[in-house]
Amino acid sequence: MSDLVKIEIITRQKKFEELKEALNSIGVAGMTVTQVLGCGLQKGKTEIYRGASYSIDLLPKVKIDMVVPDSSTDEIISITKKVCATGTIGDGKIFVSPVAKVIRIRTGEEGPDAL
Repeated sequence: MSDLVKIEIITRQKKFEELKEALNSIGVAGMTVTQVLGCGLQKGKTEIYRGASYSIDLLPKVKIDMVVPDSSTDEIISITKKVCATGTIGDGKIFVSPVAKVIRIRTGEEGPDAL
C-alpha cells in the first residue's frame, strides 16, 4: 500500500480558504484541519499594547492533513506553493510521508478504497 502518502501542510490562517478551494478544484476533498501554534525562523513577533511592548513567541497557524494517492502528490505540492507563498518568513512547511495502511472503520475497506 505504498502508493498512499500523508501530506501535512502548515501555513498562515488567512491562506486556508484559498488553499481549500484550490485543492477541492483538483478533487482533494478529504482533509483534517487543525488550528495550531508554532514558530520557526520567524521566532514570533513583538507587539505594542497600550504603550507596553510584549512578545508573541508562538504564532497561530493552520495545519492541514490529508492522505492521497502518491500520483497526486506533486500537483498538491505545486498548488500549495502557488497559493501559500508570499515570499516572506512564515509561509509554512509541507511534509510528505508514506502511509503503510488505511482502513475505513465503518465498512472495513482498506487501501485507496478507504479514502
